[in-house]
Amino acid sequence: MSSTPTTKYRQDYLPPAYLVSEVDLYISLHDSYATVTSTLVIQRNESLASQPFFLHGEDLELLELQLDQKKLSDDHYELTAAGLTINDVPDSFTLTSRVRIYPDQNQALEGLYRSGGNYCTQCEAEGFRKITFYPDRPDVMATFTTTVEADQDISVLLANGNLLETGELGQNRHFARWHDPFPKPCYLFAMVAGNLVAINDTFVTASGREVALQIYVQEHNRFRCLHAMQSLKEAMKWDEEVFGLEYDLDLFMIVAVDDFNMGAMENKGLNVFNSKYVLAEADTATDIDYEGIEGVIAHEYFHNWTGNRVTCRDWFQLSLKEGLTVFRDQQFSADMTNRARKRISDVQLLRNNQFPEDSGPMAHPIRPDSYIEINNFYTVTVYEKGAEVIRMIHTLLGEKMFQRGIDLYFKLYDGQAVTCDDFINAMATASGRDFEQFKQWYSQAGTPQLQVNGTYDEVAQTYTLQVKQSCPATPGQPDKEPFHIPLALGLVAEESGKNIDLVWQDGSTCPGLVELHQPEETFVFHRVKEPVVPSLLRNFSAPVKLRFDYSDEQLSHLLSHDEDPFNRWEAGQRLASRIILQLVDDFRAGLPLQLDSQFVDIFGRLLRNMTDPGLLSSLLSLPSEKCLAEEMGVVDVEGLFVCRQFMKQRLAEALFSPLVSGYHACELDTSYRYTAGQVGQRMLKNTCLSYLMMKPTPKVLSLCLRQFELADNMSDCLSALRAMVHHGPEAERKSVLVAFYSRWQKDPLVLDKWFAVQATAPLPDTLQEVEHLLDHPSFSLKNPNKVRSLIGAFAAQNQICFHELEGRGYRFLADRVLELNDFNPQIGARLLIPLSGWRHYDQTRQQLMKAELERILAA
Repeated sequence: MSSTPTTKYRQDYLPPAYLVSEVDLYISLHDSYATVTSTLVIQRNESLASQPFFLHGEDLELLELQLDQKKLSDDHYELTAAGLTINDVPDSFTLTSRVRIYPDQNQALEGLYRSGGNYCTQCEAEGFRKITFYPDRPDVMATFTTTVEADQDISVLLANGNLLETGELGQNRHFARWHDPFPKPCYLFAMVAGNLVAINDTFVTASGREVALQIYVQEHNRFRCLHAMQSLKEAMKWDEEVFGLEYDLDLFMIVAVDDFNMGAMENKGLNVFNSKYVLAEADTATDIDYEGIEGVIAHEYFHNWTGNRVTCRDWFQLSLKEGLTVFRDQQFSADMTNRARKRISDVQLLRNNQFPEDSGPMAHPIRPDSYIEINNFYTVTVYEKGAEVIRMIHTLLGEKMFQRGIDLYFKLYDGQAVTCDDFINAMATASGRDFEQFKQWYSQAGTPQLQVNGTYDEVAQTYTLQVKQSCPATPGQPDKEPFHIPLALGLVAEESGKNIDLVWQDGSTCPGLVELHQPEETFVFHRVKEPVVPSLLRNFSAPVKLRFDYSDEQLSHLLSHDEDPFNRWEAGQRLASRIILQLVDDFRAGLPLQLDSQFVDIFGRLLRNMTDPGLLSSLLSLPSEKCLAEEMGVVDVEGLFVCRQFMKQRLAEALFSPLVSGYHACELDTSYRYTAGQVGQRMLKNTCLSYLMMKPTPKVLSLCLRQFELADNMSDCLSALRAMVHHGPEAERKSVLVAFYSRWQKDPLVLDKWFAVQATAPLPDTLQEVEHLLDHPSFSLKNPNKVRSLIGAFAAQNQICFHELEGRGYRFLADRVLELNDFNPQIGARLLIPLSGWRHYDQTRQQLMKAELERILAA
């Protein structure tokens, strides 16, 4: 029987009753178990002297316990499933414990576990308590010295910090001793041991120090780390140049493991990565993989300062480190790739995943007020919306003042565990700006909505914007206070398409940004000598939903002329969404579906005026079904699928020749390189192919098969595979799947793509195929990557099949979640997200989804 879960509340925070200043760990690895001896130097926190001395500990077999080198008898302590309470301790003392743990039996992948013969740790958020007894909370910070001992056939022994010594122990044993001089919370502890090879490089810091760089992988992956190493060096250089932050240890290590619940972990000096975000070669990794590796490497490296040197006081403050670091890695990736395309990609992720979270039962602020299980709060709200909140601060302050705030933040809090309020206060102090109202972004859930109306007065030569802000009720927050919202904008002349200067009544110039504070506000711009179209929320300056009654002609005008690339894309998305949703109404009414010729003409003009292939690829992409669903009161699953497919098919038919020409114009006659220019060309080429395959004529099928067979890179190969599997004839579909598997059956990461392509196919028998693939010899429910690529991709990305009317998709997902809950509840919980939006569907689907959620709850 499971115990009733306990809710933790932010308002109940108390500082630790006892502090740990030094930790000495001795980890001895054996075939079937490990022993961990920890020696802790502890001081009582004087302000909380009355609290008992408690250490977290789970699944630990206590072998010995000493206080100041004296063995404690059973009557001096109480041992429970949650940890260890010791009675009558002095104000300062040394505690030594020795425990036995079983890494081979640890399938939850938390604490110390064994993966592919290698030992690895994952301690965030609360995994350290599965390694040894400790006050497992982020505001207890100590220096760590770690010794790892193992048999000689385990050649690599790693831990945090700098290497102090290695040596032989006799009886075919050896050891390595490490020291991290920077105080850290235990969630940043790491240890890795196994038979790995190191890829070595160096980086010279701005101050002239040489830092050794090492990436550890299995031998057969030795030559797939070049991009990861280059990304690391670029991130180190960028952080020095943009943020003035220099790496602080003598050594920086990355270890790639196949079985990992997350993307990566920023343990001090020893980052443990899911191999998906380290390994890349042109024939095995797509451009998206390359970009993902670059971004995740940077993210974890940037955590060295925004997360490690300054960490979060408690887990309610998780966005303090994650939102800020996501913003930093987004800025880095924008500089490394294509800034406009990167911004569009980030907003797509937010709208497809975070906006639905904000409008569902899991809605929560980026700094939640309560939680039951912290592992369930590693959400797109905390990360991606948290990054948007940091971006708004950057927008409000400007680059120079924002950097001044960052500098003050580190000056005040380096080496401390702090709160989101501390970060905001540093920004306010450095800039002299009032951020009190802005803090609503940290405490209020939901996506704010802006209703904007615009009026042009030809006689007065003024253009007036009236803005109303509101925010829907969310669980526990029926009423919302107004937000402080930066609204970036411009005015585009209707005749010339040029940007009009924004001038206030007193003749001063508006810098293209207004700030909203009240529920309703009015802004009047003067000297507007001709009719204009407002370009609102440029570069997506705030994570809000914008309502403005644009005509089709105005949206077409912005799509063609707006100088803000994001809003060009946005205008196209709004126009396409409007047309698709109207088609859905026609579909419901049983009317014949017809696509407006003007929209076809717009797409045709875009194709014929290609300047930036990467941006054009984004401009040509239709809104996703998930994004369109956000615009509907009750989601019409079939209607959205049919009408979106119809639009894409009609565009493919009407623009066949320009699409073929666009495809061939982007074919490269040089070998694969991961550069912004080549990536953009491959994106556009494969976007054209995805349209052409909506109506696969013999000529198009031949084109697609040729690309699949002759591609010298995974981006082109996978795009052709996906197009053929999703839209090709059955014989060709089966043929390419067999050929792909035959070539890549020994590469687990490439097979993840093979599983995902099948899971996302919008075909009647997809669920049956996914169920069969569960028994495939290359699939394992124990591997998180495989689970995400097959089960996760089906539930989150295949709307028409997952939401089929009989509820078989819901039942399939619930069955897998119940299986996973027995050994890896973290992954199981994250798979449940597609069921959390049940209120937005029709009554039949609501009842089916609720039934599965209740079945899971009962278990």
